Amino acid sequence: MEFVGPGATMDAPFTVSQLTGQVKEFLESLPPCWVIGEISKFTLQPSGHRYFSLKDEGSQLDCVLFKFQSRDLNFAPEPGMKVMVYGQLTVYPPRGTYQFRAQRLQPAGVGELALAFEQLKARLEAEGLFAQERKRPLPRFPRQVGVVTSPTGAVIRDIINVLGRRAPGVQVILRPAKLQGVGAAEEIARGIADLNRHTEVDILIVGRGGGSPEDLWPFNEEVVARAIYASSKPVISAVGHEVDYTIADYVADYRAPTPSAAAEVVAQDYGVLHQQVAGLRRRLERAMDYELEARQQRLEQASPSRLWQQLRDHLEERSQYADEQLQTLTTALDRRLRVLVERLDRAALRLEARSPLANLSRGFAYVQRPDGRQVRSQQQLQAGDPLVLRFARGRALCRVEEVNDE
Repeated sequence: MEFVGPGATMDAPFTVSQLTGQVKEFLESLPPCWVIGEISKFTLQPSGHRYFSLKDEGSQLDCVLFKFQSRDLNFAPEPGMKVMVYGQLTVYPPRGTYQFRAQRLQPAGVGELALAFEQLKARLEAEGLFAQERKRPLPRFPRQVGVVTSPTGAVIRDIINVLGRRAPGVQVILRPAKLQGVGAAEEIARGIADLNRHTEVDILIVGRGGGSPEDLWPFNEEVVARAIYASSKPVISAVGHEVDYTIADYVADYRAPTPSAAAEVVAQDYGVLHQQVAGLRRRLERAMDYELEARQQRLEQASPSRLWQQLRDHLEERSQYADEQLQTLTTALDRRLRVLVERLDRAALRLEARSPLANLSRGFAYVQRPDGRQVRSQQQLQAGDPLVLRFARGRALCRVEEVNDE
C-alpha cells in the first residue's frame, strides 16, 4: 500500500482527514464483491436508509443500504437472517471507520432458487397455467372451506378466527400438510387432491405464514402448481407475506397476501349479507314498534274509560263553546239595546221639541174639547161649548161665552 501526499515525517505529519482520505481512496479502489454473513443490529431510519452489521464466527462488518439502492428489495431483513450482500468497501470520514456500502441484498442461496423460479414460471406460463380466462370465480357463500396447511401453525388459527367472526356458519376442513423440507411439495399436492375428493368442500385455501425463500420453496414446485391447476374446486393461494410471490400464487384462482386475508375474501359476501340482514332487521323492528304503538293508541282510544273521557271532554268543550256564544250574544244584545235606546232618546227629544206642549212652559195654553179633540180655531166653537185648557202645569175646565172673529 502506497500513500500519495506529504511524507509522514515529524516536520510534515498527516492530518487525520488526510490519512482517512488516503484510506478511503485505497478501499474504494478495490472491486465490488459479494459478502455473506448473519445480520445483526439492524436499523431502518425514517430517511429510508438501512444500517446493519454482518457477522460470522470471527468478525463483524458495518453495512449501509441507502434508500435509492433498496428499491428492488423484496423481503424484510431481520437480525439473525443469513444474507448475501453485494457492494463496495468505503470509509465513513466523520467517524474514521470503514463500512460496506451495499448495492444489493438477498437471502443467502437465493440466487439459484431465483433462477429455477424464473425458469419454471416461464415454462408454466407458456403452457397456459397462469391464463386469466381459466381462473374460476369464487363461490359467494361457501358452506365448507378446505385448508391445506400445518395443523400447529398460526395460519389455521387465523383462518378459523376470521371465519368464526365473519361467517360463523362456515365449516373448516383441515388437511394437515408438511410445509417445508424434503417431501413438503408432494404432501401439499396430495392435500389438494384429497380435498377435491371431499365433494362437500366448496373452496380451498392453500398457504402458510412468512419465511425465507427456502422455507417458501415447496410452493414453487411444479407438483404443487399442477395440483392447483387440476383442482375442481376454486383455490386461494395465501403464502407468506404480501411481498412474497410463489408459483402457487400465479396458478391459483385468487392470490391473497396473507392467510388471514384469504379468510376475509371467503367471508366477504357473508359480511355484506350480515349487514343487509342487520339493516332489514332494524327496519322490521322499527316498523313493528310503530305498528304496536299505533295499535296501543287505538286500543286506548277504544276503551270505555277512554270513550267516557272523550265524551266528557267533548261535552265540556261544547259547554264552554255555548258559554262563549251566550256571552257573545249578550254583549251584542247589550250593544244593540244601547244603540236603540240612544236612538229612542234622540227621537223623543226631537218629538218633544216639536210637541205643542213644549210651548206651554212659555205661557201658552192648549185648547181641546173634553173628549180630547183639539180646537184649532174659533170656527170650531159655539157659545156654551165646554172646553179644557191645558197649561204647562195642570188644566182648567171652562165654557165658551162668546165667539167672534177678532
